Amino acid sequence: MNIKRFRAPFQKEIALSEYPTDYTGNFKNKEQAEEELQVNIRRMAELQDKLYAHDKYALLIIFQAMDAAGKDGAIKNVMSGLNPQGTQVFSFKQPSAEELDHDYLWRINKSLPERGRIGIFNRSHYEEILVVRVHNYLEAEKLPPDCTSKDIWKNRFRQFRDYERYLHENGIRTVKFFLHVSKDEQKRRFLKRVEDPSRNWKFSSSDLKERAFWDEYQKVYAEAIAETSTEFGPWYIIPADKKWFARLLISAIIVHSLEKLKPEYPTLSDEKLKDLEKYKEILLSEK
Repeated sequence: MNIKRFRAPFQKEIALSEYPTDYTGNFKNKEQAEEELQVNIRRMAELQDKLYAHDKYALLIIFQAMDAAGKDGAIKNVMSGLNPQGTQVFSFKQPSAEELDHDYLWRINKSLPERGRIGIFNRSHYEEILVVRVHNYLEAEKLPPDCTSKDIWKNRFRQFRDYERYLHENGIRTVKFFLHVSKDEQKRRFLKRVEDPSRNWKFSSSDLKERAFWDEYQKVYAEAIAETSTEFGPWYIIPADKKWFARLLISAIIVHSLEKLKPEYPTLSDEKLKDLEKYKEILLSEK
């Protein structure tokens, strides 16, 4: 699969309307894609094991999307073969009072993956240039006047680029997914949640309130992606109308990102190998 076609250009203006939401490439149905998805899941598990043993790099995976785009399902299905011991998942909701008394990256820093682990953010610091911007929530952040100038969003784009470069230079590789769902498909999924008793719990009135800001979100997402897609923090725009294709594509990109790290099991010195032979003899000599 050619994953490069889904990577947002590095800091070039984009229009999300030019990116199809229903693209499936050469795959015609879920069954056709499932076999390759399972291959990728097994490969991810193998690479994760080496990443954990290597203990040098960490991989941070960020999911952002409109409501009902399939973030939760993608995380659940694509990551199904990973060892929980080497995986950390965080969902970022509305900031708490304690978090609002710190800079906006404070809660992000606390949740970064350790070396050798894969960190998954269900939403992230990007809420600070998406939801905060659309709804003008800056006042809640209690920033001093000189930090809320007309250039605040331009400044935050720069801060995000600098932050992700900092992570990269400290061994944390970042890959960012925007699950690109159409407004019609979101409506269909909302109706399914309303009509299916087993899915009622997934729907709330706030979903409709956010849907009313659809156009504004498309604009801020496009600008955020354009301003913060870099070589050390690439954005991938994932067609999300077909969940099965979105999951397959995400799995392929994660495999590619892990393979670039070239994780390997540690090589023991000759001295330690000799020690292992001694330990083996001791164990075999037990009665």
